[in-house]
Amino acid sequence: MKCPFCTHSEDKVIDSRESKEGDAIRRRRQCLACERRFTTYEKIDEIPYMVVKKDGRREKFERQKVLNGLIKACEKRPIPISKLAAIVDHIESRLADSAERELSTTEVGEILMDELRQLDKIAYVRFASVYRDFQDEQAFLSELQNLLSKRRSGQ
Repeated sequence: MKCPFCTHSEDKVIDSRESKEGDAIRRRRQCLACERRFTTYEKIDEIPYMVVKKDGRREKFERQKVLNGLIKACEKRPIPISKLAAIVDHIESRLADSAERELSTTEVGEILMDELRQLDKIAYVRFASVYRDFQDEQAFLSELQNLLSKRRSGQ
């Protein structure tokens, strides 16, 4: 931090406190060269996680939106909310590990379906029917047959 008056690079912090809104820290500093005082503010530089839609648009990742979709798929199923929250945590950790801090909605959907397939087959089929936009009973039946064949082969 350079002094705004003499551009000396060393100072000392005299006072530190949170801003009124609680979103920043206000620091009162004194330059060690010219001894003049100045104030600085520190804020967290938050880069949001993003999801890339199928049409290329980018949207901010909304944890609650994903959780609501899982809750809907698991309605009247014996699945604790803590397991669903853990699935969303997994998605968030994948976003955090991504260099661009973004995932495609296709990747998010596939991760969710893999997790649900392991957790509860009924919830998986419910989620898949909405996610894959089944247009008729044949598409639904095809997904069920796929699920049964994986079960028989031990996957």
